[in-house]
Amino acid sequence: MTTASTRTEVAARAAHASKIYGAGENEVHALDNLDVEFERNKFTAIMGPSGSGKSTLLHCLAGLDRLTSGEIFLGDVEISASSEKKLTLIRRDRLGFVFQAYNLIPTLNAAENMTLPLDLAGKKPDPEHFDRIVDTLRLRDRLSHKPSELSGGQQQRVAVGRALMSKPEIIFADEPTGNLDSKASAEILKYMRTAVDELGQTIVMVTHDPTAASYSDRVVFLADGRIVGELVNPTTDSVIDEMKTLGE
Repeated sequence: MTTASTRTEVAARAAHASKIYGAGENEVHALDNLDVEFERNKFTAIMGPSGSGKSTLLHCLAGLDRLTSGEIFLGDVEISASSEKKLTLIRRDRLGFVFQAYNLIPTLNAAENMTLPLDLAGKKPDPEHFDRIVDTLRLRDRLSHKPSELSGGQQQRVAVGRALMSKPEIIFADEPTGNLDSKASAEILKYMRTAVDELGQTIVMVTHDPTAASYSDRVVFLADGRIVGELVNPTTDSVIDEMKTLGE
């Protein structure tokens, strides 16, 4: 009974995950027999120096890249063995993505960009859910604007809204505030925090920024493709201290 209960609380996990690039003298172990779990309804940050494997881990968890060996699970379902066709459907129907590059369609307005994944799946957005996201992200007066008519922070809010719209099991965010100034970054992180606390979302975010990591419930630290530490209920200062301890 305990095992079943624990499993239902895990949104995603990697088991004995290894990712190797190159061969021979040029072989690089981006992930080295790594084991990690990410809790449902929690905001987890992944940190580490350049080349530590944090983006590789995120991409493998999201089915955007494949492991060399090991397994990736979404809930209790192993996705690492899925076909490309099945992975495409899993990404469309069960996952949300927020990247450093906003990846908005320039010919669509903000509302159309946010509902695009649902449109591609032949589904209609839940009006109540749509309104709640729009109001939470303060985009009500920007819905008819195209990306070129929006600031960087507004574009990223639209990207966050798009990730939330389909009620995904988990959102993967790769340096989502990397192109933003400190004020816009704080707004995006606040909205992501709200998505977890009020919308029951699960978020896994790669970041290099201790302040961004302080918005999370837990920080996982990587080095050389392995987990080397973690913090629960982090603050900016505690993240900086941990990074110093790990020699980052």
